[in-house]
Amino acid sequence: MNKNNLRMYNKISPKLGSNVYVDQSSVLIGDITLGNDVSVWPLVAARGDVNTILIGDRTNIQDGTVLHVTRKSVSNPEGNPLIIGDDVTVGHKCMLHGCTLGNRILVGMGAIIMDGAVIEDDVFIGAGALVPPHKTLTSGYLYVGNPVKQIRLLKDSEQDFLSKSAINYVDLKNEYLAQL
Repeated sequence: MNKNNLRMYNKISPKLGSNVYVDQSSVLIGDITLGNDVSVWPLVAARGDVNTILIGDRTNIQDGTVLHVTRKSVSNPEGNPLIIGDDVTVGHKCMLHGCTLGNRILVGMGAIIMDGAVIEDDVFIGAGALVPPHKTLTSGYLYVGNPVKQIRLLKDSEQDFLSKSAINYVDLKNEYLAQL
């Protein structure tokens, strides 16, 4: 981490929990709060400029992902903050914009989740999926496609993998921190 990749906007700087790793090539701007044991990997761009970004404990945001929000307006007085729960794995090159993700979620590589979408706990989203604005994905299912469709209930092994994936990234993050 370096000071250049954590930038103030409107006098608000990103806030980091304990034991956090933010790769030096990533940029976090403005009203962003990272929980404990979060990892933000290379080339992530996160802009908490016109609303808030909250990221829960043990969540990992992988390479090339873009995180942004929707500004408050007359038609949408609260705008759309970006809220990501605990133990979430966000795969490479995802786009998360003004949506809400619960806990223990895997977002496959290249997925796009749009404004106002709500992803409940314990969900797998397949690579390349598009979650349209204001869509809710129900807990316990696999979703794939463009637009996203509910495919089937998660298997027990997949359900177990959701937490394991988060822990694997906590371990990897700790290896990176040990080298700094």
